[in-house]
Amino acid sequence: MELWPAPLAVGPVTGTIALPGSKSITNRAYILAAQAPSPSILTNALRSRDTDLMAAALQALGTEVAFTGETTVTVTGGPLHGGAVDCGLAGTVMRFLPSLAAGAHGTVEFDGDPQARARPLGTILDALRGLGARIDGDGLPFAVHGDGPIRGGTVTIDASASSQFVSGLLLCAPSFVEGVVVHHDGKPVPSMPHIDMTVDMLRTAGAQVDTSEANTWRVAPGGIRAHDWTVEPDLSNATVFLAAAAVTGGAVTVPHWNRASTQPGVQFADILTAMGAGVSYADGAITARGTGALHGVDWDLRDIGELTPTVAALAALADSPSQLRGIAHLRGHETDRLAALTAEITALGGRCAETEDGLHIEPATLHGGVWHSYADHRMATAGAILGLVTEGVQVEDIATTGKTMPDFPALWNALLGNRS
Repeated sequence: MELWPAPLAVGPVTGTIALPGSKSITNRAYILAAQAPSPSILTNALRSRDTDLMAAALQALGTEVAFTGETTVTVTGGPLHGGAVDCGLAGTVMRFLPSLAAGAHGTVEFDGDPQARARPLGTILDALRGLGARIDGDGLPFAVHGDGPIRGGTVTIDASASSQFVSGLLLCAPSFVEGVVVHHDGKPVPSMPHIDMTVDMLRTAGAQVDTSEANTWRVAPGGIRAHDWTVEPDLSNATVFLAAAAVTGGAVTVPHWNRASTQPGVQFADILTAMGAGVSYADGAITARGTGALHGVDWDLRDIGELTPTVAALAALADSPSQLRGIAHLRGHETDRLAALTAEITALGGRCAETEDGLHIEPATLHGGVWHSYADHRMATAGAILGLVTEGVQVEDIATTGKTMPDFPALWNALLGNRS
């Protein structure tokens, strides 16, 4: 597979980077819009592999998706029929769409990339069976046999492997005859900000959601209305560019940074500060400044696990040890991110070891080499960060960043002042 020479920064990285919309918000907005009785308009919608897969899947089932510009799309719901869904590697497609497909008239067949067949799906599929859905299979490929809206009701699940199991049930609950009550029973749910995002967006779209009881979410049937969504920039993608300032002693500004956002990326500012970088806000933008020092941290990343590859890259360049905790669930992401980060940091001369629920990273001098991406977009961008200050890093399959960030290499090179 083609290797991408990660650009070496010749000095402090400085500049302003405007980023495309959030994948998480875009794909949730798609699902909600598909259930509305009239058209919804998404502005600043992300166009990436994951979101294009969601749009194509909805179209395959009978939803009208019409782009009137590169990032403006009108979604018109209607009766759903059977069809074929390509999930790629998108967790939001494979875990959000089965609930919608359960209410279609006809059979919906799901499949995806070879790597996706190892991702855990039994929790959401079993939950849907308990709510009245007919499903063949416990992982990709599987088939959902729809005959109109499913009953819904009360279900208890263990969502400790992924918050997407909860979101996948809640997002389509207004279309269930009885709505849904989801109880979580197990270890703490990771990535809770993503569930908060789901709840906020459901309420914005008119659904009644009760979260007054711990580990329980109640969604009443009906209530979904059309809503015109303005999608925030993807703050998790933004962290990679802010990290560039931290490791090179530069200053990078990201506009339209919503400090009240439910996106996990908003918490990265606190991590940067703890690691010794400067963070400031002005005119709705965030600026990260490198100070010439980068310190290790002891941080529980359970709620913001998707930031782990970025934080691990910073930790590998820090002057003291880091303990990254609460992220055992990352073993079930696009790849086993804990094993992947350990292998790749170690291969470049770093000192990284897995713990029961995370990573322990010690200071070490890195050297060049191949950084494998494992078809994981956040692994690829972590390699780009290390390559800023480590000569000779080559990232395998940089194109995988297209999952959530179209043309990442061009954005990265532009920030570094390179022409290509």
